[in-house]
Amino acid sequence: MLIDPVTGQIQVIGKPALYTTAQFSPDGKYLLIKRLIGPWSHEVARWRFASEIEIWDDKGTLVAPIASLPLADEVPVHGVPIGPRVVFWRPTAPHSIFWVEALDGGDPVAESPHRDRIMRLEAPFTSEPQEVFRAEHRIQFWRSAWGAEKGTLMLTQHERMRMRRYVWLLDVDNDTARLWFDLDEKDRYKDPGIPLFRPLPNGRWVLHQKGNSIYFRGKGATDQGDRPFLDLKDMDTGKVERLFRCSPDSYGQFIAFYNDEEHFILRSESAVNVPNYYLATLGEKIEAADSEASRLLTRVPITHFQDPMPELRGIKKQIVRYTRKDGIPLSFKLYLPPNYKEGTALPTVLHAYPREYSNANIAGQVRGSSQRFMRLHGYSSLFFLLNGYAVLYQTAMPMIGDPETVYDSFVPQLVADAEAAVAKAVEMGVADPDRIGIIGHSHGGLMVGNLLAHTDLFRAGIARSGSYNKTNQPFGFQSERRSLFEAREVYLNVSPLFFANQINEPILIIHGDDDSNPGTLTLQSEVFFEAIRGSGGTAKLVLLPFEDHGYRAKESVEHVLWEQLQWFEKYVKNAPLPME
Repeated sequence: MLIDPVTGQIQVIGKPALYTTAQFSPDGKYLLIKRLIGPWSHEVARWRFASEIEIWDDKGTLVAPIASLPLADEVPVHGVPIGPRVVFWRPTAPHSIFWVEALDGGDPVAESPHRDRIMRLEAPFTSEPQEVFRAEHRIQFWRSAWGAEKGTLMLTQHERMRMRRYVWLLDVDNDTARLWFDLDEKDRYKDPGIPLFRPLPNGRWVLHQKGNSIYFRGKGATDQGDRPFLDLKDMDTGKVERLFRCSPDSYGQFIAFYNDEEHFILRSESAVNVPNYYLATLGEKIEAADSEASRLLTRVPITHFQDPMPELRGIKKQIVRYTRKDGIPLSFKLYLPPNYKEGTALPTVLHAYPREYSNANIAGQVRGSSQRFMRLHGYSSLFFLLNGYAVLYQTAMPMIGDPETVYDSFVPQLVADAEAAVAKAVEMGVADPDRIGIIGHSHGGLMVGNLLAHTDLFRAGIARSGSYNKTNQPFGFQSERRSLFEAREVYLNVSPLFFANQINEPILIIHGDDDSNPGTLTLQSEVFFEAIRGSGGTAKLVLLPFEDHGYRAKESVEHVLWEQLQWFEKYVKNAPLPME
């Protein structure tokens, strides 16, 4: 319906239906409509339901059908549905629609010189669509954007085998295309960031440009932690002008321009200073070292927020770097409780999430910053600090290898990662080797199950919303690309359910009772719990009513915190020392 915000008058357009898209063309003459149709399915998510894509006029009359898409219930693992996908208006034309469609049947392992193509159709939408561009790799349109002029379209492709990202610049008016830059998608140190956007008078958003350059902002990851930046990147030369970069002793990030491109809102914080906002002004150019800001910066406070939890400032935090036994560099954030006495070995919580990498150098890159202002929220593992624990947070758990076969060595690499982290914390004198617990969520829950089954590093574990039997996902899981029938031993070996009889440490299993993630259905935890208990192990299962993959209700969050604290108080901090 159309609603007049002044008079409140309502004009109904079209009949009632299950609409997922209803978007006017930039000139307001046409509507792009997508509506779901039956048959309904419990096997796929709603974005793979059958649908009709149509163009209407502004009165709701059908102008032209664009596509009739069937139920996409046979999409290959890591593939895409066939037919038009991501249909959208070009923001800088009155009424042109574009879409992406697969050229390889949507199958990522099919041999094909091109994976995708972009199509265009102009009003009155009765002619045959025109092909604009063929992409060698899969198009990631959520990473793509339109320029304000010259038919510019910044287009991103993803190469599945090498896990690389390619950013192209197209001119859809003159049918030209060229590669702008590419990078390993996991390489945080070389990540150019994300482009900034600005609205056009018609309300559509385009790339924020200055002449022939585009503004980018990013986290600025380094081996000493993140240092956010603001850049101008030239579309012809690729040359970057670094306008702003936060200092090493704070954490400042660009929020938005204010009035013009010489002023912006800056959010700044440090480990001891509460985040506040400033009006920052870019000054004259200065000589600067590589990767440092080339402009002077002055700032005026906008807000004066006070520390809401001053008692937390006694918590000590640092990034700790170390190496795995095979030489892979790793890191974790070490948090120590208030009033910590140097040299005291504490009960310790290790929190982690496994990630896959094809490049060993990238696997060891530092994540995050020790200069972030600390807040406690949700059911964070950092709450253990207030009970006298040390916490190893964002502990690196990389799985390194060929993307096709990296899960062949999942468990051995997981064990090596955990051994290195524990050894470093013990070597530093902050962790009591006999009182270390491990905690993880989702894929991290799988990690917890495997480490308890295959090591004796930990006194107890907490696994939340995990997946413990990968044979329940026979056509791929996480980044595993092979089916159960192609890699049966891999599916079994990474599943702690089949090693439940080896879990001789207490484990707390928490799960939302309405988990809609197809890889972590609630049944996974129920069966895992029964397997451990039936094998004589110590386990507790907590199901949170009405909760999904993450937990939202205040009652649920507080209960999870209570369960976690109670579990490690009993089985980690106050556990009897093992007999010599």
